[in-house]
Amino acid sequence: MLLVIDVGNTNTVIGIYDGDVLKYDWRIRTIRDTTADEFNVLANALFSDKGILRTKIKKTIISSVVPSAVPILNAFCEKYLKITPVWINPDSVKKLMPILYNNPNEVGADRIVNAVAAYDKYKTALIVIDFGTATTFDVISEKGEYLGGAIVPGVMIAADALFQKASRLPRVEIFKAPEKVIGKDTIESIKSGIIYGNAAMVDGMVERMSKEMGSSPRILATGGLAPLIAGVSKTIEKVEQSLTLDGLRIISNEG
Repeated sequence: MLLVIDVGNTNTVIGIYDGDVLKYDWRIRTIRDTTADEFNVLANALFSDKGILRTKIKKTIISSVVPSAVPILNAFCEKYLKITPVWINPDSVKKLMPILYNNPNEVGADRIVNAVAAYDKYKTALIVIDFGTATTFDVISEKGEYLGGAIVPGVMIAADALFQKASRLPRVEIFKAPEKVIGKDTIESIKSGIIYGNAAMVDGMVERMSKEMGSSPRILATGGLAPLIAGVSKTIEKVEQSLTLDGLRIISNEG
């Protein structure tokens, strides 16, 4: 079995693959000040609930944008799984995807992994939008080259800033888009602005990026809020929620 872990700024996603099949996956809160022993307690609970024997895990691959997580997970893998994990960096994907960034080391590990998984599945020009702590756009050429992208404040970061800085605006839960863009009260207006506003931003960015590419790329979305924004976006074609985990598996198979 293969253990894959993607550490994001807000959430950590864990998956177990048996061959090419994703058997189990979990999304937990990213904890920056834990220890290897504490992470082991959590992992043991998750594995035990599914009847997973850690002795069956033969390889681990990890992508992380949180530097403090590296020594914690490294120690966990070596102490409790008796495995030295593979860490994602630009060198990890040399055989799979050329990274045409000015400085490849600046590209987030999760962005590399998403790009690899998307191109492996679709083999065409792509724009991958990841709705995480930040909303990232990653552009892949028809030849399978990572061209670059864009980073904007994530949906929840922008919403939190609005609630914190505008004292008279109430905090609202954002789970469903309002039926109309024109809100008739404050709560509906805030929901409309956050959800439809982000969708319009996505559509605008996709239009500009597609024009620069000189092609008609496929538009994919991933991340926790992807289904919500995809539901009102004019350009997102498909939501691929296991994109990051699949990318880790693909890179692991090449190692």
